[in-house]
Amino acid sequence: MIAIIDYGVGNLFSLHSSLKKVGAETIVTSNAQVIKNADKILLPGVGAFEDAVKKLRNSGLDEVVKAEVKKGKYLMGICLGMQMLFEKSYEYGEHEGLGLLKGGVVPMKGYIDDSLKVPHIGWNALHYQKPHFLFKDCKENDCVYFVHSYFASNCADSVIATAEYGKELTAAVAKDNVLGCQFHPEKSGDVGLKILKAFCEA
Repeated sequence: MIAIIDYGVGNLFSLHSSLKKVGAETIVTSNAQVIKNADKILLPGVGAFEDAVKKLRNSGLDEVVKAEVKKGKYLMGICLGMQMLFEKSYEYGEHEGLGLLKGGVVPMKGYIDDSLKVPHIGWNALHYQKPHFLFKDCKENDCVYFVHSYFASNCADSVIATAEYGKELTAAVAKDNVLGCQFHPEKSGDVGLKILKAFCEA
């Protein structure tokens, strides 16, 4: 069973629907015991980093997630959920993340060309940096859907895919049993479904 963590932030319905499409048994939950009993964990997220990480901490589920990861359980963060896996975010200040991956989350504005719109919204091709089971059924340049203004930086040891938006930006990360997608697989058509299926089958 895949537990989708409900801490008041995230596009839970479409993610739940996509997982059902690939045949996964899924539950949306804020119950710590259900998360502990699950085979794998998904951490979604949309909105502002500070607000999301506070909600997760206030629920007490941050410690549950870290404990389950320590036991070896697979965790995948999606969009803001991926950004929360890192040590820090510099979105409107400096905020502590979960610290499961090395690196920080920084603004695209000032890094990419000023002629490009921020937030980055739309379909972009994936460029794989190293082999990983998440992309076992995908091809180079398969396109996925992004909506973000910040990106993970100083995280070279965990980057498994990038996407170009003026410059190469972190698109997906993995370190042992901790995984993350900056894009939304649940909004990325057949490619996104292949990625979610690969996660479920791991």
